[in-house]
Amino acid sequence: MKRSPIAPLLGAVLIAVSAATVAAEFPARPIRVLVPFAPGGVVDTSTRILTSKLTERNEWQFVVDNRPGGNGFIAVQIAARAVPDGYTLLSAHTGEFAVNPNVFKSVPYDFDKDFTSIIMVSDAPMLVVVNAQSPVNTLKDLIAQSRVKPVTFGSPGTGSVNHMASEWLVSAAKMNAVHVPYKGGAPAVSAVAGGEVTFTVAGLPGVLPHLQAKRVKVIGSTTAKRTAQTPDWPTAQELGVPGVDASIWVGLFAPRGTPATVVNRLYKASADALQLPEVRERLAVVGGAEAVALSPTETHARVKRDAQRYRKVVQDVALPLQ
Repeated sequence: MKRSPIAPLLGAVLIAVSAATVAAEFPARPIRVLVPFAPGGVVDTSTRILTSKLTERNEWQFVVDNRPGGNGFIAVQIAARAVPDGYTLLSAHTGEFAVNPNVFKSVPYDFDKDFTSIIMVSDAPMLVVVNAQSPVNTLKDLIAQSRVKPVTFGSPGTGSVNHMASEWLVSAAKMNAVHVPYKGGAPAVSAVAGGEVTFTVAGLPGVLPHLQAKRVKVIGSTTAKRTAQTPDWPTAQELGVPGVDASIWVGLFAPRGTPATVVNRLYKASADALQLPEVRERLAVVGGAEAVALSPTETHARVKRDAQRYRKVVQDVALPLQ
C-alpha cells in the first residue's frame, strides 16, 4: 500500500504537540532529587536552597532524597536507572562525574550515556588550611618547608575531591608531601587543628568553625581567581603555582532520555531562581559558594573539562586506581 506523504509530517507535528504538552503540564507531581550525601553538606545545602525557592516561586513540590555512601555510587545509580520523565533528578558535585571515573577501577555509571545536564547551580573555592600556631603563614612557606622535610596533608578519604585538589597542588608546586586519609571532611580539618597533619584542602563551611575559634588559618585557595567568598586569600596561581584551579561545583542532572522540553523548563526556572539576591546570598553564607546558573550545554562542557583535568592529575601523581 502506498504511504501518504502527509504521514511523516503529521507524525512530526504530533510529536511536537506531545512534547509541548508534557512541558506545559510538568511537573504534575512531586519531583524527587537524589543527593549522594548526608543532610547538611554542600550538595544537600545547595539543593535545598534551590528547591525551596522553586517551590516558593512556582509551587513545584520536591522530595530531597539523601542516599549517602558508596563514593556516591548509590544515588547516582538510582538516578541513572530512573524513568527519564523529569520526576527523578540527581544533584551531584565535582566528585561523582569529574573525579570518580578517574580514580576508581570500576564506576557503575557513565556520565555521557546515562545523564543529561540541566544546570550548574553553584561553585565554591577550596582553601589551603594549616594549624593556627604553625610557622607557615603563606603557601610559599608551605612549599619551602616541604622541600626541607616532607609535610603531611589530610583529606576526607582517598579519591575524594579534596584529596585530588591537594594532589593537584602538591604536584604543581613540586612539594614533598604525604597523604593521610580520614573518614570525612570534618575529621581532616580537625586533624589540622589538632596538629596531626600539616595542612588540608577544604571548603569554607567545614573550615569556618575552626577559623572562628582560631584553631586554624587559611594560607591560600585552589581556584584560578579570587572569589567574592574568599577575597582576602591569594590563589595558588597568584603565588606562582601554575595551573591549579580546583573547586567544588554542584549541578543538577536528569537521566538520559528526559525530554528536552522538560530539561529546558527545569533549567529556566532554576536559572531564574539563582539570579535572586536572597538565593545568591544564602549560597554564599551557608555554602561559601557562588551561584553560577550554567546552561545545560555549559554544564556538560564544565564536567568534561574537569574530568580531563583530574585525569591528568591522577596520571601525574601515578595514583593507584581504587
